[in-house]
Amino acid sequence: MHQRTDRAVREKTFAAPLLDAIPRQPGPGRPAAPGPAAPSPPRVRAARRWPRLLPTPTGTPFTFGYLLVLVATSLFMEFADPATVAAVLRESSTDVAHLGEAPLLVLAASALWVVGGLTSPVVFVLALVLTALERRIGGWRTAAVFVLGHVVATLATEIPVGLSVVAGHLPESSLHRLDYGISFGLMASVGAVTWLFTPLVRTLVLGGLGVMLAIDLVDLSSPLTDWGHPLALLLGVACRPLLRRAGAVGEAVTRGVAARGEVIRGVVPSRRAPRGTRPPARARGPR
Repeated sequence: MHQRTDRAVREKTFAAPLLDAIPRQPGPGRPAAPGPAAPSPPRVRAARRWPRLLPTPTGTPFTFGYLLVLVATSLFMEFADPATVAAVLRESSTDVAHLGEAPLLVLAASALWVVGGLTSPVVFVLALVLTALERRIGGWRTAAVFVLGHVVATLATEIPVGLSVVAGHLPESSLHRLDYGISFGLMASVGAVTWLFTPLVRTLVLGGLGVMLAIDLVDLSSPLTDWGHPLALLLGVACRPLLRRAGAVGEAVTRGVAARGEVIRGVVPSRRAPRGTRPPARARGPR
């Protein structure tokens, strides 16, 4: 009689709110507590990295949106009436005459066209470079690097033309020159993204680009563009503080939350941190 009562009590389930906070110990018939997840195989990690090279609407909104604009303008250049396309390109040119009339308008409009259209390899390089840069420093900083190279290199090459015309060294026809494209902004972005490489790879990339740009300067097939490219590249290299600041912020956030939800000593999580970024509270064990 006593044994049956004791067995019935043991088999009957009952609620114990205070005991729920104590972690269960593994035993017969009880699965062990889940441990840390096993690291992914190298092939799986590599497969996950490849999609990050491509722009996405949520991951790289600036790059994705800018590429959509370039696709639209390239399709316009391909299928619109040639006379209309020529007129629009003339109005978008950053020559001295247009810079004197509407500088902000032509500086923005000239960066909406790709020389050669979608078949140009520049579009593919731009997508890779801007995607890598935006994933590291964010959309606003990436746009700042691109705009800095585009604007400064354009003004640095066009202002001397205007001064030369005033001094009488160049004819007045030099004030009306067709000048548009994304090459200055691209070169600045390439100069900035080299800081994401190892020192050896960065030296090889900058050295190779330097040789190519030096050859263009010797040929002088397009003097203003040939001088603007190395200037834009140097401007991008000078943007290293933007990358260092963004990297420091990312490291601080990473140090604030451990990989398995444990608080790192000396770092206190913010009370206003978004849900899912704060480490879970530890349950107290028996004393």
